Amino acid sequence: MGKWMQTVTAKVLGIGVLALLMTIPLLQVSGLVRERQQLREQAIAQIAQGWGGDQVLGGPVLVVPTMRQVSAGDNQPYQLKAGSESMLADTLSMDVAMAVQTRSYGIYSAPVFVATVKLGARFNAQDLAQFQHDSAAAWQAGKAELRLPVGDLRGLQEVTDLRINGKPAQFDSSAVRLGTWPNVVVPIDLDALNGQSIDVQIGLKLAGTESLRLLPLARSTDVNMRAPWHDPSFVGAALPLEHRFDANGFSAHWHLLDLNRSYGQHWTDTEDMNAALQASTFGVQLYQPVDVYQRNVRAGKYGLLFIAMTFVAFFLFEVLKRLRVHPVQYLLVGAALATFYVVLLALSEQIGFGLAYALAAVAVVVIVGGYAMAVLRARRAGMLLGSVLGLIYAMLYGLIAAEQYALLIGALVLLVMVALMMYLTRRIDWYADAPASSEPPAAIMERS
Repeated sequence: MGKWMQTVTAKVLGIGVLALLMTIPLLQVSGLVRERQQLREQAIAQIAQGWGGDQVLGGPVLVVPTMRQVSAGDNQPYQLKAGSESMLADTLSMDVAMAVQTRSYGIYSAPVFVATVKLGARFNAQDLAQFQHDSAAAWQAGKAELRLPVGDLRGLQEVTDLRINGKPAQFDSSAVRLGTWPNVVVPIDLDALNGQSIDVQIGLKLAGTESLRLLPLARSTDVNMRAPWHDPSFVGAALPLEHRFDANGFSAHWHLLDLNRSYGQHWTDTEDMNAALQASTFGVQLYQPVDVYQRNVRAGKYGLLFIAMTFVAFFLFEVLKRLRVHPVQYLLVGAALATFYVVLLALSEQIGFGLAYALAAVAVVVIVGGYAMAVLRARRAGMLLGSVLGLIYAMLYGLIAAEQYALLIGALVLLVMVALMMYLTRRIDWYADAPASSEPPAAIMERS
């Protein structure tokens, strides 16, 4: 048993166990990244608290109170029950111009915007007459309301224009909600319209943080949106039919029909519309491409792989140069490699990910390379190992930067590394404590 412990195979198994032990500090680093992400989310919530959060904006919804006769039981007179019916516009158009800036809370920042919105909607007289005719309840048309859903009313900075059939009007606050969103309302007397259609023109300024989503509350919805932001992420139930990117930012156009959503033009207050309305939102998120924490998480996913690769490099030097490296020395090298991720996280919050990565990688390469010179008792071997480690960090950065092709590149790198290790160890006698070849180690390394 004692002799077997001196074999190359036992050494490899021991290095494998040490590499697995390094998952403990890597998991701790992953927990630290999650903790910092939560702090960032709390900071964004603080920014949104005073500015306005993720915003949702819909078109005006016409809501008419109703009275319905309901049975109170056998041989009992009918009772009247109050309710309401909601109707959507025939056409809805929105023109949205977003002014974007970055707000900071401590060391954290988030994109915020002020959207200048021009909104036009038309309710057809034929639709109103048809819905009233088909209703099983009596309409109280003189008490109708137009309700405008706004995701976060704290961000409603100004209503610059509100006209109904060309006449000025004014919004009031309200406790009612459309789905999960609050509303501002304006009363409208349908009886006074004498069967006319309803044309609504609205202008407003809406502030929010990170995202703006819209509701297709019409038979036909047209939206034009533009913003000086170069990395928009189009989200929700519909992608834009057209979009364009240039030096000034992006512009996008949506066109949606009532056939593209899961609810109709008319519903009563007895229907639960929350899920259907939520599922129909669409819009844009001011995406920050691969932010600091996403990159740290991605770097951490390859942590065990690159620690193992470094251990393998040490092992090859140890075997081919007929040296002996103590397990504690492997652990110290692993600790330096794990520390890289802590340094990277701390620096990237302050100076950005790219520069932080370069500084942390250089520091670890210098430390490990210098340590290798002392452990392997060879200046050239330490410099070569430091160069290999630098190449490993360069490959890691390429994997982090290649968002869509990271898996492909990582798989190819892993395949090449496995093939290289197989090639370099092809002459090792795994039943002995040294290579089986009679050639000197230097000759083996040169020929490899």
